[in-house]
Amino acid sequence: MSTRPWRRACSTPAASAFRSSRQPCENTVSPSANSTDPAVATAIPASASLTPQQIDALDWDKQDGLIPAVVQDAASLRVLMLGYMDRAALRATLDSGHVTFYSRSKQRLWTKGETSGNFLDLVSIETDCDRDTLLVSAQPHGPTCHLGRDSCFPNAPDVSDASAVAGVSGVSGVPGASDDALAFLGELDALIATRERERPQGSYTTALFDKGLRSIAQKVGEEGVETALAAVAQDDAALCGEAADLLFHLQVLLRARGLSLGDAVAVLRERHGKPHRGSQPAG
Repeated sequence: MSTRPWRRACSTPAASAFRSSRQPCENTVSPSANSTDPAVATAIPASASLTPQQIDALDWDKQDGLIPAVVQDAASLRVLMLGYMDRAALRATLDSGHVTFYSRSKQRLWTKGETSGNFLDLVSIETDCDRDTLLVSAQPHGPTCHLGRDSCFPNAPDVSDASAVAGVSGVSGVPGASDDALAFLGELDALIATRERERPQGSYTTALFDKGLRSIAQKVGEEGVETALAAVAQDDAALCGEAADLLFHLQVLLRARGLSLGDAVAVLRERHGKPHRGSQPAG
């Protein structure tokens, strides 16, 4: 199957790509779902769901009931903005899936995108070792900054600025040949999400969604077989073409199940460097 020229989405990378591993603080302990002891609940794992006990374990008293929340693009890892959450804002974020803050100027809850439509879809949320700052991984729908920029920090780096992340150093190891490859996967995932939501007429992606989950799953199977055959019987260009088709249809399949590329990458990130019985760790 020949490659298809997938149209780029808006310039905002918007799904989940690979994330560099990092060492947690030495005193970080993953909390038990039933633990009410703040000494035990010293950190929140990367997750889009928190228990009441984990929320209570946060250091709400340090800044008069507010906790700073750093929002990071789940695809590019670029820092998008800084906001503040109180308990109600955190609960609204978890319940709605849209990142919500407490606006100190408006003195009320404020969901990013409530006016512009540029929502931040929650992917995961975790805290630092002191339990007084949140790191929110999100999928942005459009520019985050009110000035129309992708980030409120215009010079904030992303994975395309660090080709070593996830071993990406351009095509065939040539730096600069395709440094934005991972960020583009995020843009493509955002475009697929838009197609699934809006279903524009004449779109190939719309046609896939209209045929339903079983048809999409069958298509992924076909692309997987064609990719394997290209690997053993065709040249590099053919293999890359089939691999591109497989990646695209796999993203469509995930979206048809209400998931995103970020959900699959989250599993890879969790496995990274850890031995797994019956499976291979990523990396």
